[in-house]
Amino acid sequence: MKFTVNRQSFIKKLNDVSRAISTKTTIPILTGLKLEVTSNEITFTGSDTDISIETTLRADDENAELNVEEAGNIVLPARFFGEIVKRLPEATMTVAVKEGFQANITSGAAAFTINGLDANSYPHLPEIESDDEVTLAGDVFRDIINTTVIAVSNQESRPILTGVHFTLAGDQFTAVATDSHRLSQRKITLPTPATETHDVIIPGKSLVELSRMIGEDSTDVKMRLAENQVLFLLGDTSFYSRLLEGNYPDTSRLIPSESDTTMEISAPTLLSAIERASLLSHESRNNVVKITLKGEEKSATIFGNSPDVGAVEENLSAISLEGSDLEISFNPDYLKDALRSFGQSQIKLSFTSALRPFTLVPSEDEQNFIQLITPVRTF
Repeated sequence: MKFTVNRQSFIKKLNDVSRAISTKTTIPILTGLKLEVTSNEITFTGSDTDISIETTLRADDENAELNVEEAGNIVLPARFFGEIVKRLPEATMTVAVKEGFQANITSGAAAFTINGLDANSYPHLPEIESDDEVTLAGDVFRDIINTTVIAVSNQESRPILTGVHFTLAGDQFTAVATDSHRLSQRKITLPTPATETHDVIIPGKSLVELSRMIGEDSTDVKMRLAENQVLFLLGDTSFYSRLLEGNYPDTSRLIPSESDTTMEISAPTLLSAIERASLLSHESRNNVVKITLKGEEKSATIFGNSPDVGAVEENLSAISLEGSDLEISFNPDYLKDALRSFGQSQIKLSFTSALRPFTLVPSEDEQNFIQLITPVRTF
């Protein structure tokens, strides 16, 4: 195997698959990067068994400057190989594999030799043959991931909650995540209805890596589902993830259908106030911020304190405030995460009581995006 290639084009592909390569794996060969070279392309593969990523650098890509002298394949130690490639002196580099799986890497006056492994020992990627495919614009899919994955659980004691629950029925595509303290749900109406219904749970960690791979210029993301795997297609890149097994809790019953008190406010305005209040709440053991709503007076006030440091009180400039008086306490970090997901929107908060979850929805789209937060009992 021997090829010469533009180093920056190679590094871009290498970085993509490196997201799936872990140094902490029980299968030694998976600490490596698999390279498969044909006469007109290089296929890169990385996997940690949970996530597998495969991408291709083609000779017809004018930035690749790819010249293949001899086809072949090898698995190279990903960490060392990656560090070497990034530090080579010239714009191009040559990789040549000799007998005994030894790879020579040259660029300008620099020459490295590293030991590789037989690519035939590398595990095969799952085969996902599905006629049912969901296609979404890249920015839409990235937004769905980023606004729901904030609510996944980090606790392995309930593994099912470490994923995002996706359901697909007709033209309705729903993503929901909860860690039992908060919930985030997004709904999208698909341009083309799906022929089958699907109900899957995708690990939050997989979705975070996928989101990072969807660039600003990415066009469409295609999603194909199989029994225990999901495949996302992003141009020349295939991103595989295992699915979590089990039944996701019925989250629809957690969302209140009515409220006693509602407040409309600009999301950035409320976020700034919560950030100020949490400066002190973070210094106390329980990290709680309180909001007091007075319907008749149309006033909303935020309180935060730390017995050691001091207290903060701030009146909010709400757009509207209606309903019963209410005093409710909550974890400000949960509310900050929720508010950031709304960007610059105007939002509506709905409360039922001091001990019942409250919801946040964008004022102009109350049906398709909802964040829910469980209050903290302070007495």
